[in-house]
Amino acid sequence: MKSVYLLTGTPGTGKTSLIKQAIADCEINAGGFYTEEVRNQGTRVGFRLVTLDGKDAVLSHIDFDKRFRVGKYGVDIDALNRVGVAALQAAAGRCDLIIIDEIGKMELLSAGFRNVVHDLIGSNRKILGTIMLHYDYWADAVKKLPQVSLATLTRSNYNRVLENVRNWLITVKSTAV
Repeated sequence: MKSVYLLTGTPGTGKTSLIKQAIADCEINAGGFYTEEVRNQGTRVGFRLVTLDGKDAVLSHIDFDKRFRVGKYGVDIDALNRVGVAALQAAAGRCDLIIIDEIGKMELLSAGFRNVVHDLIGSNRKILGTIMLHYDYWADAVKKLPQVSLATLTRSNYNRVLENVRNWLITVKSTAV
């Protein structure tokens, strides 16, 4: 069994929803974070990090005047490091499963994030996450690692991929120490 299961796909295919559903169905000691949209009157204006232990921070917003930008969003690297990276480090010490949603353009701007992801994958920790679909040198190198199982999620294969993730989680849970 590979130690890392990553989902990729176009925006809106349900990658985050699938992860939330899969870990809710499987009683496993998990930590880490997921991302969700910040909306204002129905329009996406940013993204928020939410940790599995209840902390959150705005990762990016159209109103952020930040050095780092992805498209129209200013990216708060300090918030990512303070909340997201810290959640991954904490999960590494106490959880059977680490959730990383997502390994994407915004997150990869942080050297701290790249380092912790690299270390977690290298440590053979069990990781369930999402990774950007489009070309990125660093993300593409992660996708090719031997410990990574990569699934491309579409609207039409959602249920099949969910079942595969659930089966993988059963194996993770049975090998947890």
